[in-house]
Amino acid sequence: MAAPTAPRTILVVEDDAPLAMGLCDTLEFEGFRVVHAATGRDGVHQAREAHPDVIILDLMLPDINGYQVCADIRRSDPRVPIVMLTARSLESDKIRGLDAGADDYVTKPFSVGELVARVRAVLRRASRALPDATSFKIGDAMVDPAGHTVTRGREAVDLSFYEVELLKLLHERAAQAVSREEILDKIWGVDASPTNRTVDNFVVKLRKKIEAHPDKPRHILTVYGYGYKLMP
Repeated sequence: MAAPTAPRTILVVEDDAPLAMGLCDTLEFEGFRVVHAATGRDGVHQAREAHPDVIILDLMLPDINGYQVCADIRRSDPRVPIVMLTARSLESDKIRGLDAGADDYVTKPFSVGELVARVRAVLRRASRALPDATSFKIGDAMVDPAGHTVTRGREAVDLSFYEVELLKLLHERAAQAVSREEILDKIWGVDASPTNRTVDNFVVKLRKKIEAHPDKPRHILTVYGYGYKLMP
């Protein structure tokens, strides 16, 4: 008889006590192991100590904001999926969250059931990630999927889980146009309720890390009205 599977660990970084209690209780009821941090600094510490499978991170914290927490966590663990909670719905705020290393965001107010569904979707996507590839070049940038880094010159920057998967997909289909719908289906999955703007925001991030001139890209090209293609 096979041994029971250990529960997945979720780190909840949230200073609102009633909301945090509701999230933790619901996640535990759903079978997850939950670790809670009420401050940004404790969230960074718990991310290193508990090795969570997913992090739920509030943007507004009493000591350091979620952007800084996300960036600090990314320096030690570029792979763990991070879902950011934010009361801000502006596109610029979401892009800033993605720039800091968040993989997804949920805008308050939200239902706890919706967030649990997002967590399960993140875990499913991580478990069926595209097979690891060897390192490959895009222009003068070297992408290391296993190490979750991209290096240009002497500067290496981290890549999040979804950034790696998006680059791998585009690289496997180099010089071919890949539709936003296919990207969403293969990387995010329809159960996550993503939008075309999700893909666009991640492309903006990747261009900043790979292109010499992100505003005039030569490698990650837009196919207007359709999607993107990679020209290595």
